[in-house]
Amino acid sequence: MISSLLVVCVGNICRSPTAAKILQQSLMNINVESAGLSALVGRNASTKSQKIAVQNGINLDGHTARQFDNCLAAQFDLLLALETNHLENIFDIAPEARGKAMLLGHWENKKEIPDPYGKSIEFHASVFEQIHQASISWINRLQTK
Repeated sequence: MISSLLVVCVGNICRSPTAAKILQQSLMNINVESAGLSALVGRNASTKSQKIAVQNGINLDGHTARQFDNCLAAQFDLLLALETNHLENIFDIAPEARGKAMLLGHWENKKEIPDPYGKSIEFHASVFEQIHQASISWINRLQTK
């Protein structure tokens, strides 16, 4: 049984905090957090990500970016990455995570979700929709009946 889940992207200011909040809202019995492989440590969620999240009923206030490391990996039952190369980076940092790391888009034909950092608000909105759909697929599998 999964009791904790970590969403991992690069900077931990766009995709992973968004996915973590979406998952957290529905998976009340699971500790859901996020981190970045090259985290912009201490930064809040990006302004564009916050704006799109609010438009979709998600609040990213209070998020602070943090760095992924092997100690953090050990604390979670499931690690969800946004891109395949993130999985490889996770395995380089924490080889023992190999059996518990998957793509957020795993149930969406192993879809990779692109990084919206520095891109238009429209691109952020598109990425939000991809994150939302992939998160719903995980929620449907992880919710206790």
